[in-house]
Amino acid sequence: MKRKIIKIDDEKCNGCGLCAQGCPEGAIKMIDGKAKLVGELYCDGLGACIGECPVDAISIEEREAQPYDESKVLDNIIPQGENVIKAHLSHLKDHNQTEYLTQALAILKEKGVEVSPDRPKVPHYHGGGGCPGSMARDLSQGKSSGASAEVSVESELGQWPVQLHLLNPYAPYFKDAELVVAADCVPFAFSNFHARFLKGKKLIIFCPKLDNSNEAYIEKMAEIFKHNTIKSVTVVHMEVPCCSGTLRFVEEALAKSEKNTIIKEYNISIGGKII
Repeated sequence: MKRKIIKIDDEKCNGCGLCAQGCPEGAIKMIDGKAKLVGELYCDGLGACIGECPVDAISIEEREAQPYDESKVLDNIIPQGENVIKAHLSHLKDHNQTEYLTQALAILKEKGVEVSPDRPKVPHYHGGGGCPGSMARDLSQGKSSGASAEVSVESELGQWPVQLHLLNPYAPYFKDAELVVAADCVPFAFSNFHARFLKGKKLIIFCPKLDNSNEAYIEKMAEIFKHNTIKSVTVVHMEVPCCSGTLRFVEEALAKSEKNTIIKEYNISIGGKII
């Protein structure tokens, strides 16, 4: 039968495994370091896994595929426990899949599994899912909470604006510039960002996961590289998997511009250290 089903771009996939974690139905598995659609009958084609992917490697296509089988899906889900079952039922309810939801409830009743299609006790968010970058952490432990003297440090910011969406690729300050391209959480995590990375350079910031402007951002950076002599690019991103897209954007932009520029990459831990 012809129906909607997910498609995984093997070249874009970075092997982070977040889509597999976010697919309790069991349609996606990690094989040889890449995400693979291993069971068409487990994929409902609703695309919840798209929100889990930090590099936009997953899309939905319409093609000939095995029909989705709610019974097979529940065979995978039931052993994972009540919260996963509830997350699946909520997923069907949120996407108005009344037929599948009715099937699921009937199958659960038949198997003697008592559960209602309410939200799971631990909320299931398609946009965050199992992403380490969305995990709540208290970083204050072990740090001094006492008052300290205020230290005045001069800003090394050399231009405005800095957010990629707002930048003009033809701005004169990009001529013969050294660039710092940073994920927008980096300056908050790394306290010495200005002195260590920004001094004497021009800054571009964006979020590779949340900004929803991937192609536009790549095109904008490509224009900056194409119309200016950029001496070097320093890419600084966080250690969480979704943030690695910062480097990919720069590499794709350079490829589009047909320029050959030195890239230096730095990875910052959530604790604020260079890895």
